[in-house]
Amino acid sequence: MVSRLPLFVVDAFTDRPFAGNPAAVCLLPAWRDERWLQQVGREMNLSETAFLVRNGDGFDLRWFTPKVEVDLCGHATLASAHILLQEGLAKTNGVSRFFTRSGTLSAAKLGDDIELDFPLKPEQPAPMPDGLAVALGAKPIYVGLNQFDYLVELASETDLRGLTPDFSWLAKLGVRGVIVTSRSDDAKFDFVSRFFAPGSGIDEDPVTGSAHCCLAGFWHKRLGQTEFVAFQASERGGVVKVRIQGERVLLGGRAVTISKGELFA
Repeated sequence: MVSRLPLFVVDAFTDRPFAGNPAAVCLLPAWRDERWLQQVGREMNLSETAFLVRNGDGFDLRWFTPKVEVDLCGHATLASAHILLQEGLAKTNGVSRFFTRSGTLSAAKLGDDIELDFPLKPEQPAPMPDGLAVALGAKPIYVGLNQFDYLVELASETDLRGLTPDFSWLAKLGVRGVIVTSRSDDAKFDFVSRFFAPGSGIDEDPVTGSAHCCLAGFWHKRLGQTEFVAFQASERGGVVKVRIQGERVLLGGRAVTISKGELFA
């Protein structure tokens, strides 16, 4: 008999369809082998496909790009929490627990938003790789490096929005991706960012929750704030609400279900 697995597509960090960052969410009765998971991720061809398996009072959660498995993903976790709430699979208090390669994460319903509890991933100053400014097409005023990514600060939002990176060059950096950020020109937002991860199979990610685990600490040092409203200035765009609590960062946003179907495995 052919298995039929629930499969959803969700736009995360947005309150309207066809904006934010799309993720696929697949509910599994038990884990399949890694090759199959990666093939599904490639078939979905979204920046992330999330796979969930019930584990006690929570869910094991793994994330796959079309090319690799990643250690931390914000938007696909938000999408997963949204689906658990929608399908009546979350706890009655609206809190979901996820067991991941980055430890235990949680998601809580907070008004119209879902708030993710993630670890801070602070950056440290780092030498600028030779050729990075040319590959980005802009001169950095700061370069840092954290567990996953380079972080690049630019002088203005105009510079950030005007980037047309050399993705083939960025893919050779040997990191998950490159976070680029600046202060926002819009008074509604504290800072803006973009995220490029061609080495992970994603030239530009529309809205990257895990990048804000780094951006939160960076802008806390710059601005002295512990709460921010951030905008990721990709073509689709998305809003991330950020709160620092000790060594954790709370990432808030909304999500919209785009489709619901079945995966014939």
